[in-house]
Amino acid sequence: MSIEKVREYFKQYDKENDIMEHELSSATVELAAQAVGVIPARIAKTLSFKNKEGDCAILIVTAGDAKIDNKKFKSEFGYKAKMLTPEEVLEYIGHSIGGVCPFAIKNDNVKVYLDVSMKRFNTIFPAAGSSNSSIELTCDELERFSHADKWIDVCKGYEEE
Repeated sequence: MSIEKVREYFKQYDKENDIMEHELSSATVELAAQAVGVIPARIAKTLSFKNKEGDCAILIVTAGDAKIDNKKFKSEFGYKAKMLTPEEVLEYIGHSIGGVCPFAIKNDNVKVYLDVSMKRFNTIFPAAGSSNSSIELTCDELERFSHADKWIDVCKGYEEE
């Protein structure tokens, strides 16, 4: 089970007990916000895209109210954004849609990027490997625990503070 892999992953940081399992689904930004009791923007959604070569994936973690800006994506990565299929998400990431997170990733070649849209919050809530789990982290913790390559600016549609 994916949440158990994430829980095991967080043991190295002594954070495994910080994972919250919700009675309700947290598979979408709106549902996760209701389950956690925060505004949707504070949900850190993890989006899965094909890498440039098309043989693996990249993950981009964004604020819940942000959308990928195709022009910014192409400028950052040098190719057009193409999301993974649900089967590819399982193959490369190891988590099912609704529980995708940047922790305990199946394939070591998957790169993680964090979008600046999250930096306006003290804490955010990414999923923790299942469609009814999350963990509250600071942006610094998210960066450290996800082993993110870097912070990027590839989103639009969110309210900047």
